[in-house]
Amino acid sequence: MIEYQTVAGEACAEFTERRSRFIGYAKPVQSEEEAVSFLRSVKSKHWDAAHNVYAYSVRTGQIRRYSDDGEPQGTAGIPVLDVIQKSGVTDTAVVVTRYFGGILLGAGGLVRAYSHGASIALEQAKIVTMRTCLTAEVNCDYSRYGRLSALIPECGGTIDDTDFTDEVKIYFHMSDNILPAFEQKLADATCGQSKIIITGEKFFEIS
Repeated sequence: MIEYQTVAGEACAEFTERRSRFIGYAKPVQSEEEAVSFLRSVKSKHWDAAHNVYAYSVRTGQIRRYSDDGEPQGTAGIPVLDVIQKSGVTDTAVVVTRYFGGILLGAGGLVRAYSHGASIALEQAKIVTMRTCLTAEVNCDYSRYGRLSALIPECGGTIDDTDFTDEVKIYFHMSDNILPAFEQKLADATCGQSKIIITGEKFFEIS
């Protein structure tokens, strides 16, 4: 079982610091290509901004990149990446756009502003935990459907879909460490008539 944290979805948040407008964007990404595509979309949207500072962290290849985008070295991209790392998230891209308000913030002010922009973007995007789960299916007759549809969540699984034909096929996912206990309860509930078929493994958001 593997876990990691990322953001639930794309979001943005903004604030003003000494007349400069900062807009923070965060988005979950699965690859460096997705991160770069997201950066380009924000830059295209805010082509007239003074700076589009970014940072991203991708699990595959342990890739971490950042850019000050014209701000003094070390005052923008690194603080954004630092917020990502300290938040414990990966597979995440953050862009903080700045519209200059005419007042210089100084190195310390820039670090605080870009850090805050990244923090509120992540907060708005909502940090979630992803965990590897087994995907599986189980067949049953209609008389046992009610019990099985209740038993799966009772045992810690999540039902993803259900097909109703001559019999009922329930698709679900569940952590591998709780599967043995579920198999025993399934056997008891169906007198051994229903068997689990493991179809794969993937990451799911856990509450």
